[in-house]
Amino acid sequence: MEKLDMKIAQKSRWIYLVVGCLFLGTLSAQAQIVNVESLRRVSDTSRWSGNASLSFNLIKNKNTLFNLRNTLQVQYLYKQHLVLFINEINFKEVNAKNLVDKGIQHFRYNYRFSKSFAWEGFVQSQFDEISAIDFRGLIGTGPRFKVSKSEMYNFFLGTALMFEYEKIENALENVRNRDFRNSSYLSFSLFPKENISIVSTTYFQPRLNKWSDFRISNDSKVVIGIVKNLGLSIGVKYLYDAFPAIGIPKEQYRITNGLTYSFD
Repeated sequence: MEKLDMKIAQKSRWIYLVVGCLFLGTLSAQAQIVNVESLRRVSDTSRWSGNASLSFNLIKNKNTLFNLRNTLQVQYLYKQHLVLFINEINFKEVNAKNLVDKGIQHFRYNYRFSKSFAWEGFVQSQFDEISAIDFRGLIGTGPRFKVSKSEMYNFFLGTALMFEYEKIENALENVRNRDFRNSSYLSFSLFPKENISIVSTTYFQPRLNKWSDFRISNDSKVVIGIVKNLGLSIGVKYLYDAFPAIGIPKEQYRITNGLTYSFD
């Protein structure tokens, strides 16, 4: 019981820190495979751009429900250099018992050699209690290709070699995985109207020494502008993992809707 109270106290301090930073205006930003394409913004003039969202719920009846969800995504563009940062946290607690506890921090650097070719590198850390991922760390690099030229739509192909360290912990297993994987993706962004954007990305991540061990992820989002910089967002995330942790389903999906504030 004492250990549980200490863990809850640590989580609460972290949550208060996140909320405090957001309200002080600090630019600091879930899914097993993070979709950086939802952050990339088509701009050759805006150095800083991004979006932030925060939802907070506290319900007290015969049960006590606490839920915090925070997303901050920031992009910095200067000449051929592009830097992306994503920080996402989702925490849900019922009667002092964790139901959801996950987060991702992702940093990516992109150097553009031409309008159609760039090279990028990335590092990522994440945890996901539901999927029994106590920690997963990634580092990778590879090329990115633009296969369209229109400002109304964009199509991209990318591939990378990445090293993955994974710590899996639950009541059924306790393992450490160290693997090299390929991470390839197809992404498109559509802008049918000035106030509508559609972004969809599909990732394929097989283990290099065992291609039957793979993950497929699709992340799609539609944003409809309401007023300047504020829009209604509808999103779908789908994940298939051929070899998840014991007791974890191979398929997971999530449908979300809410408000998104963007700046550039």
